[in-house]
Amino acid sequence: MKLNAGLWIDHREAIIVTLTGSGEEIKHLHSAVEKQLRREGEPANGAFEAQQAPADDSRQREYTGHLAHYYDAIIKHLHDAGSILIFGPGEAKGELKKQFEKHDNPTAPRVITLETTDKLTEPQILAKVRHHFHRDPPRI
Repeated sequence: MKLNAGLWIDHREAIIVTLTGSGEEIKHLHSAVEKQLRREGEPANGAFEAQQAPADDSRQREYTGHLAHYYDAIIKHLHDAGSILIFGPGEAKGELKKQFEKHDNPTAPRVITLETTDKLTEPQILAKVRHHFHRDPPRI
C-alpha cells in the first residue's frame, strides 16, 4: 500500500504528516534559507521597470540553491508516498510540486493536490491531512 502524506510548507519550514496503517508520523524540516534581502539599488516603491532592476547576482543563485536542497530533502522523505496534499501560504507549494514532477517516475505517477492556507498549528495540520484522506478519528 502506498503511503498518504500531507505537508504544510513555506520557504523556511515544512511540517510533514505521513499516514500509515498503524498511525501517523509528524516530521519538521527546516530550510537553510534566510529571508531574502533587498539588493542594493533595488527600488523600494514606485514603478519597477526592467531597466531599473539590478542583474541577477550570487545571492539570488545561493537562495535558489538552498531552496533546491530543501525541496530535495522533502522529496527524499516522501519517496514512498503515492498521494500527497501540499498546502501553505506562499509560492513554496507550487515550487515543490514542480520539483516532484521532475523527480517522479512516469510509470508510477503520484497524485499531488495543492491548497492555499494560512499559517496553521501542528494539530490543525494533522486534522487537515486526516480529513483530506478521510482518516478522521472516531468521535466519542
